[in-house]
Amino acid sequence: MPPEDASRVGAMRRLVRARLKYCGLQRMSDDVAVIVSELLTNAILHSGGEQISFVMTVRGSSLRISVHDGMPGNLKIRPVNSDAETGRGLFLVASLVDAHHGTWGVSDAGATTWCSLPC
Repeated sequence: MPPEDASRVGAMRRLVRARLKYCGLQRMSDDVAVIVSELLTNAILHSGGEQISFVMTVRGSSLRISVHDGMPGNLKIRPVNSDAETGRGLFLVASLVDAHHGTWGVSDAGATTWCSLPC
C-alpha cells in the first residue's frame, strides 16, 4: 500500500477512536478501529477505484460502519495458509462483528461493505 494511503487509514483509526470516545463508546474503540482499518485497507488494495468513502453513524443503540469504493465485486472471506502475511482482513472483520453480536455484509453489488454493531 502506498505510504499516503497507509497514513490515511491511520488517520481514520484515530478519528474513529476520538468519535467513539465523544459518544461514550470508548469500550468499543479497539475493535471498531480494527474493523475500520481492515475495511479501508481492503478497499484501497482491491478496488482499483480512485475514491473511497467511509461513514460511521450511531443511531439508537446501533453503530453502523460502511466503506464504499465504487467498484462492484464479489467480496468473500478467503482461506489463507498459516504462513500468509495478508488475506485475513475480512475474516478478522467477521470475527470481531460476531464477537459483538453484530452483522456485516455487502451492498451496491459489492461496492459497499458495511457492519452494524449494537452499542
